[in-house]
Amino acid sequence: MRLRKKWWARPEMEASHLTIIDPIKNKGVWHEEFKNNNDIYLELGCGRGGFLTSNAVNNKDINYIGIDLKDGVLVYALRKLEESKLENARIIPMNINNIQDVFGKNEISRIYINFCNPWPKRRHKNRRLTHTCFLNKYKNFLRLSGEIWFKTDNRELFDESIEYFKDNYFSIKYLTYDLHDCGFTKNVVTEYEEKFTNLGMKTMFLIARMNVIS
Repeated sequence: MRLRKKWWARPEMEASHLTIIDPIKNKGVWHEEFKNNNDIYLELGCGRGGFLTSNAVNNKDINYIGIDLKDGVLVYALRKLEESKLENARIIPMNINNIQDVFGKNEISRIYINFCNPWPKRRHKNRRLTHTCFLNKYKNFLRLSGEIWFKTDNRELFDESIEYFKDNYFSIKYLTYDLHDCGFTKNVVTEYEEKFTNLGMKTMFLIARMNVIS
C-alpha cells in the first residue's frame, strides 16, 4: 500500500531556519551556518530524527546534520529539533547520491549510517551507503582520521561492508556482532533499533576510521 504524500510537510520545513533547502550554498562554509567552528557530525538517512535529536541534546559542543529524502518523514525530525529548542542541528531534504556536492574538504568529522537499505541483489549493491561508490564520495569531505559509525541488523550487508571499508583505506577501530551485549557505552538507540531489539533482533556495529585519501 502506497502512503499518501504529505503535501503540508515541505512548506512547514521551508518555514524553519533549521531546514537547509539549498545546502550546496553552504559547501565549505558550514561553520558560518552554525556560527562556530565545532565538529560536524552527519547522519545519512535520519528518518524521524530520534537519533539526531538525542545526540544534539546531549552534545551541545557538536553540530549535527541529518539528511533524508522523504519530506513526510523528515518533517517529524524537524519537529523534534524545534521542541528541544536546538540550534546545533540542521536537516537537509535531499538524495544522498549527491552528498559530495554539499560538503567541502575536511568539513565532516563523523558519519552515522544506521540500518540503511541492504540492497541484497547483486546488481543493486552499489546503492549501499557503505559501498565503495559512496565511500569515495565521503572521502571528499570526511576529515583524515574521521570516522563512520555503522549499524545494521543484516549480516550479509555487515560482512560485505567490512570488506568495503578495508578496500578503501579505512581501518576497523571497533566491531561487534551484538551491540547490546558487548559493553559498548556510547550507543544511541534509534527508533528502529528499539523496536526490533525488543523482538530479539541483534544489532551489528562497527567504527571505521579513514586513514589516507587515495
